[in-house]
Amino acid sequence: MSKKDDELKKLQYKMLRAQQGIWFKKERVMIVFEGFDAAGKGGAIRKVTEPLDPRGVRVHPIGPPSAEDQGKHWFFRFWVRVPEQGMIAIFDRSWYGRVLVERVEKLINKETWKRAYKEINQFEKLMIDDGVTIIKIFLKISRKEQLKRFEERLNDPYKQWKISKDDIRNRENWNHYLEAIDDMVKETSTDICPWKVINTDDKDKARQEVLKTITSKLKFAEKWMEEKAHVGQKKELKLILDGLS
Repeated sequence: MSKKDDELKKLQYKMLRAQQGIWFKKERVMIVFEGFDAAGKGGAIRKVTEPLDPRGVRVHPIGPPSAEDQGKHWFFRFWVRVPEQGMIAIFDRSWYGRVLVERVEKLINKETWKRAYKEINQFEKLMIDDGVTIIKIFLKISRKEQLKRFEERLNDPYKQWKISKDDIRNRENWNHYLEAIDDMVKETSTDICPWKVINTDDKDKARQEVLKTITSKLKFAEKWMEEKAHVGQKKELKLILDGLS
């Protein structure tokens, strides 16, 4: 195993221990992934969830709101995905679509997307005040690397489904997205809920950085599991086994 792979495995083990602590402590965690097309959100999420017990994690791919969703407040479909006790909820895109794609594509007016910053900050503060841990990660990529990955997807029959006309068309709005992203970070990277921006031109380094970011935020759960739950459970189980022998 290479040094790079070994480091990734260590981080994945830390992620697993953190999940165990979250489960036993009945914590709630929301991990938000945003980023450019082809920046590697799916791959990063796979590396995060690969070692985890699937019973304790939910991945929510967020696309355009359905007709039913459009008849409700725009935050409703995210409220219903708030994790239960002991659970990790991962959002592959999120409520930030309001101030990114909906803004850039002019699906809503300026007054609406500008108001959304306040609504987002209020929502996240409500969650944090209620004990939810929120981790926000934005994956960036250079235009040159994005084009290279688009070409790879187009030529790979197993990846062609990952690219669409919309992805290619969005490159025409690159500068508009940069402006929207800058505004998003400025308006919603708060002291209690900051953004972590990660460059993904190097996929391996980016995935390690994603895991480092998440596990550092979940250190409380990992530490609790290592110092308390594991020791206590081991003693309890040994007493039971001794009684059966």
